[in-house]
Amino acid sequence: MTHHAELLSSAGQALLSRRRFLSSSATALGSIALTNLLGLDGLLAEGGHIGGDGPVIDSARPYAPRLGHFAGKAKNVVVIFCAGAVSQLETWDYKPELIKWDGKPLPNGPAVTFQGPAGNLARPQYEFRPRGRTGKMVSDLIPHLAGLTDDIAFVHSLTSKSNTHGPAENFLSTGFVLDGFPSLGSWVTYALGSESQELPSYVAIPDPRGVPQNGSNNWGPGFLPAAFQGTTLSSKNPVRHLTAPGVSSDADHAGRSLLQRMNARHLEANPGDSKLAARIASYELAARMQLSVPGIGDLGTEPAHILRMYGADDTGNPDKAAFAKNCILARRLIEKGVRFVQLFNGAYASGGKLNWDGHSALKEQYDVHAEILDQPAAALIRDLRARGLLEDTLVVWCTEFGRMPFFQKGAKGRDHNPDGFTCWLTGAGVKPGVSHGVTDELGQKAVQDIHPLYDFNATILHLLGLDHERLTFEHNGIQRRLTNVEGNVIRQVVA
Repeated sequence: MTHHAELLSSAGQALLSRRRFLSSSATALGSIALTNLLGLDGLLAEGGHIGGDGPVIDSARPYAPRLGHFAGKAKNVVVIFCAGAVSQLETWDYKPELIKWDGKPLPNGPAVTFQGPAGNLARPQYEFRPRGRTGKMVSDLIPHLAGLTDDIAFVHSLTSKSNTHGPAENFLSTGFVLDGFPSLGSWVTYALGSESQELPSYVAIPDPRGVPQNGSNNWGPGFLPAAFQGTTLSSKNPVRHLTAPGVSSDADHAGRSLLQRMNARHLEANPGDSKLAARIASYELAARMQLSVPGIGDLGTEPAHILRMYGADDTGNPDKAAFAKNCILARRLIEKGVRFVQLFNGAYASGGKLNWDGHSALKEQYDVHAEILDQPAAALIRDLRARGLLEDTLVVWCTEFGRMPFFQKGAKGRDHNPDGFTCWLTGAGVKPGVSHGVTDELGQKAVQDIHPLYDFNATILHLLGLDHERLTFEHNGIQRRLTNVEGNVIRQVVA
């Protein structure tokens, strides 16, 4: 607790009691404004921590910053979610035995997999080479990201509970294969709030080509308060209905001011109504977004060398340029204190034409998708580091499951594989240059240091200062949590 907060909590606690302050103030609107400013500066004595049953949240200020269970290394998160299930065998998990066995049947392998008969084993479709000081073997498919290998902690032995995209997306994003559970970003912002009070605490940036298969389930609040749902925003499609058509800025401001005064009076007359307070807080955030979102989404202020670094000026590949602009937007949101940014690469489309679902023509499709992902995503990480933001920001690269070591019969692509795949972390609190966990010699199953996705999510929470076993919310008589009744922090990737 700061010196100012200590003084206020002892000598000035009664003075700053919200109800007393409102009742004794001549103007309710001024009182709310002052209380909000004090809260932003951390000078309120009440609220702002997580107890044994979850965070203590002021319903009138649900997005205010809160402390975690302990001091976390990371303050913000960027999740790069590659929808469609990226093949670990074409990217991060080098298997020389797969080259040796190319074109041969898998010994004692399955005759039929998720989408039909299994074919023969197939070597990686791209060359691997050693990278950086660690010499880790990474594919030529993603040369820009491969250049960051020394800063990354890879987990090669993850497993999922589903081999179907929708449920597997749910499991990665929410810890459950069924719909209706809170997303990781919702849990984080429920626990910690946000440093930004002008922008949403949680922003989901869909791929310019569309949304993932399970859409808003990936950023939904489930049974948590609706205030903690992710807000969709992108450089291509800014927030819809942000301004009223045909209404001047002066008239709009006057109308919002009148509404704020009326809301304040209504709240003062109903001081115990938490739902009313939360509703007013949401409306006030929407009003503030009218001023902040146009600025944050205006990439015209970015210098030419930044646009070039990300590939946002690539006129020959509009999908890459659009994704690059989303990556720049993600950096700008982190700069403004947004707690959780979820950046999607790949949109739902059967057959992998718009995502990483490489069943029939893996190399042909991956050539397209990697060109969109690689330079912009690597530039985002480098840019965060150059601006000093990576010291407080955790960057997560993930996908819902992996791919089989054999091609599907009669095709040039790999089927779904939830039994062993790779995701990785870099940035705040992450041990750099680590490769943890092992799949078998052909890359089909995790065989050493096996980690269900529960462990991966528990580790993300840990890096933010959150104990996944204590971050709970009672729903239908059950103390629910992101990791259900499972999960262990992967200590080997934590600095």
